[in-house]
Amino acid sequence: MRVLGVDPGLTRCGVGVIESGRAHEVTCLAVGVVRTPAGSELPARLMTVADTVEQWMHTHQPDVVAIERVFSQQNVRTVMGTAQVSGVVALAAARRDVPVAFHTPSAVKAAISGSGTANKKQVTAMITKILGLESPPRPADAADALALAVCHLWRSPMAGRLAEAEAKAAELARHHRARLKEAGRSRSARQAGGSSR
Repeated sequence: MRVLGVDPGLTRCGVGVIESGRAHEVTCLAVGVVRTPAGSELPARLMTVADTVEQWMHTHQPDVVAIERVFSQQNVRTVMGTAQVSGVVALAAARRDVPVAFHTPSAVKAAISGSGTANKKQVTAMITKILGLESPPRPADAADALALAVCHLWRSPMAGRLAEAEAKAAELARHHRARLKEAGRSRSARQAGGSSR
């Protein structure tokens, strides 16, 4: 599986592509940052991000795009820009029929470092080790993009199994309800037959 991880940001948007191999091997194919100048108009900045992400998708042909889920704990202005970048990235993926998955920052940290409260330095160190990189990806946005991609790669089999289990549980529940309904009809028919004698 090939995953494009995106750490959305208006000034710096981290992008990284990884690929799974044999025996849970994970390889970094590319990593970088899309930068947009703070003085530019918002539409132009979003277009720069969208164009660059589309170029990455065209070059690397990912099977899925993993994007960090936006949280409102930051200031509103930062959240708005981050959310808008997430939107244009998701749209670019949808135009290519590439599935999109969103992961929370704490889920990514937990998947990479074992702790949902790990700091950026710890995540960067772990992603460098996991991918066998010669040097840590810089800036942190680039490392975060790779961490998102690895998180998705590692969590997707579990998510698939959970979805399968939920589908089976729903089917069993439907079957059980149908049997209860049928038993209720039979009981009503017997009671009606008894009262008519």
